[in-house]
Amino acid sequence: MGILECIEDLDRIGQILRIREEVDPYLEMAAIHRQVHRRNGPAILFEKVKGSDFPAVSNLFGTMERIEFLFQNSLRPLQLLLEAACNTLPLLRLPGQWLSLAGAASHALPRQVRSGLPDSVRLNDVKAGMDPGWKNKIPVLECECRIRELPQIHSWPLDGGSFITLPQVCSLPQAEEPNVMKSNLGMYRVQMSGNDYVPDHEVGLHYQIHRGIGIHHTQAIVSGKPFKVSIFVGGPPAHTVAAMMPLPEGMSELTIAGMLASKRFRYTLIDGWVISVEADFCILGTVGPDTKPEGPFGDHLGYHSLKHPFPYLKVEKVFHRKNAVWPFTVVGRPPQEDSMFGKFVHRLVGNILPDKVKGVRQVHAVDAAGVHSLLLAVGSERYVPYDRREPREILTQANALLGFNQVSLTKYLFICAGEDDPGLVASDVRYYLRHIFERVDWRENLHF
Repeated sequence: MGILECIEDLDRIGQILRIREEVDPYLEMAAIHRQVHRRNGPAILFEKVKGSDFPAVSNLFGTMERIEFLFQNSLRPLQLLLEAACNTLPLLRLPGQWLSLAGAASHALPRQVRSGLPDSVRLNDVKAGMDPGWKNKIPVLECECRIRELPQIHSWPLDGGSFITLPQVCSLPQAEEPNVMKSNLGMYRVQMSGNDYVPDHEVGLHYQIHRGIGIHHTQAIVSGKPFKVSIFVGGPPAHTVAAMMPLPEGMSELTIAGMLASKRFRYTLIDGWVISVEADFCILGTVGPDTKPEGPFGDHLGYHSLKHPFPYLKVEKVFHRKNAVWPFTVVGRPPQEDSMFGKFVHRLVGNILPDKVKGVRQVHAVDAAGVHSLLLAVGSERYVPYDRREPREILTQANALLGFNQVSLTKYLFICAGEDDPGLVASDVRYYLRHIFERVDWRENLHF
């Protein structure tokens, strides 16, 4: 289901607010979005965006009910499949679910579109008005535009420019032949204007070296290869959600995209770039070893992340399909729309972590602290005799959590022994913190 189909489905159930008047992408669109989201309102379709021919949609993922509606057919099978990947025993007790799990698994493998395309295609050969057979196979390549023609959404007065806030940034490992099963699809914000970027030819990429794309970037620098990066915007909502999934290094988010969409991720390779066949927009370019200042950006902590050097993309082409729609979100002090992403991820993988880190019963990333800043955990003290005054095994569990995948981004971790209170729930933040503060001894229980 692409963005247009998604909008039509939401419209049928009264979950689309259509704004037909022209709206300014400088501050006004973001302000409307925040007001609607604050009231748990519907998704918003901005039909006329000042300075752009493309309509834009926001707040698609603004409530958990809307997310569950979008993924009503794939959510439960994917959840079971992810849990089964860690522990197959419960699956053996659910024979009635085997068929749906097999269906979900069948959508995991990305599908390369070849039929109707020449054997060898160079990027400069792909132009608007190309062979009609291509258009039917790869509609995202049907039209071209420039960066300045995209909706230039500027969310906060102190932002350094306009940003893409729901990008799907795709890269391939550089140390081997192209292999999409080892690709990285990440949601790294993209600055389209401002600072020292050459208009229409350069956009900023905000990612750190420990990200999957950062590893690919390092490989490209070491090998001396041009680092080709694709930025997709739009397409099936499942692809957007997959881009922010915290998967282990080497496991491609394209597999999650296919399973969540109940349809294999369709792509083609052109001149070393991955093209998402079903995207609404596709920006292609190369990233060099140098950096340029990126930001400031009104971030999800409620403050501006300041201007810092980050990689940037030298833009080669900007493609889009006919009738393309530009999805975006607005971040700021929680809760915002991106808070739902964290809750959705917890729905999908919340039961996996206890299988991966033995003794850990529950974890909860606190949205009001910016998700990565504060993690609450309930562990276990299985050493006997149990002495509630002296933490033992939970220290091991704490270190394991702080070294586990994306959980390692946590700034502060609180962990306590579940034996002290069998009814303790990590997501009940007020009760949990009271439990901690009644027991903590700061002289002995604080670890760096």
